[in-house]
Amino acid sequence: MIKRYYNLEKLIKPNKVLIIYGPRRVGKTTLLNDFLSRTKLKYKLDSGDNIRVQQILGSQDFSQIKGNATGYQLIAIDEAQQIPNIGMGLKILVDQVPDLRVITTGSSSFDLAQKVGEPLTGRKKTVILFPFSQGELLDKYNRYEIREKLEDFLIFGSYPEVVTAETIKEKISLLNELVNSYLLKDVFSLERIKGPRQLLDLLKLLAFQVGNEVSLSELASQVRLDVKTVDRYLDILEKAFVLKRIGGFSRNLRKEVSRKAKYYFLDNGVRNAVISQFNSLSKRNDIGPLFENFVVMERLKDNSYKARPGTSYFWRTYDGQEIDLIEERGGKLYGFEIKWSPRAKTKPPKDWLGSYENAQYKIINQENYLDFIGL
Repeated sequence: MIKRYYNLEKLIKPNKVLIIYGPRRVGKTTLLNDFLSRTKLKYKLDSGDNIRVQQILGSQDFSQIKGNATGYQLIAIDEAQQIPNIGMGLKILVDQVPDLRVITTGSSSFDLAQKVGEPLTGRKKTVILFPFSQGELLDKYNRYEIREKLEDFLIFGSYPEVVTAETIKEKISLLNELVNSYLLKDVFSLERIKGPRQLLDLLKLLAFQVGNEVSLSELASQVRLDVKTVDRYLDILEKAFVLKRIGGFSRNLRKEVSRKAKYYFLDNGVRNAVISQFNSLSKRNDIGPLFENFVVMERLKDNSYKARPGTSYFWRTYDGQEIDLIEERGGKLYGFEIKWSPRAKTKPPKDWLGSYENAQYKIINQENYLDFIGL
């Protein structure tokens, strides 16, 4: 088993809830079960899919909830988003049972976040588990092998089952099942999602626009929805861990574009499954966007896992000057232009250096991307 970044033993605290968010099928349950198999704490493992667990933890009945946890040092709840009023139930647990540690997992960010936010203020720690990061894969491969497998990651992504699958046919089958049966399951289950076909059309449009700025009005026109609905769908897809939104950076330089956004797929394999495109790189015309999506998401994983503070943006001016990824950290600006070809040479945009004193600029390509994403 490939070792994940998080060490749950170091993250759990008495009378605190550790919440592990993440897409379906990234290994949250495996991570939890591996920890439970090694811990010396007396624990109980429950599932949010269990009706009895739903009744107890959703009851807001102090005696029921406390009685269910009495005698244990740790309560673990998998798929906690299935439990009504789970936030209040968890609050009762950590407030009423001395020295109790609680771990929950949840796939539906938009669902679980709404249920646990306010009740657990000051009582929780939240982490996100992504598909395998390149850093985690050092547990299986060395740097040279990871670089040699770059094409595989660009086409099939980094979901655990896909990475460990032995054949291309199996990888494609797993990705199609992942998209159709798991990732979009939470989205389509929402009552307000009444146009699943249009939502899939929206995803396909975004798959072809990776690395480009997105106009909500243009998307709305193409999928025949109003702008507010498209904006809501995009928000849901991001909260469901399908997409990642990167906003435009501006400090009021009149020429800067700040209202538009870019959307990246959390995983390259999911992006390619949405458009049913698994050809080798030699037969593709989208290598640049694939590499940009991969590098941006691997950088965001590394930033998240290492708790590297800062905010990510893209930067562009109306006259066409642009930088793919901007990071603002500690009051400083770092610009990164992502190029597939090591031979691609670009100069820092004049308005970037002219407008932001001490701003940095660096090209990320096949030769140095491993350093950039934390290897």
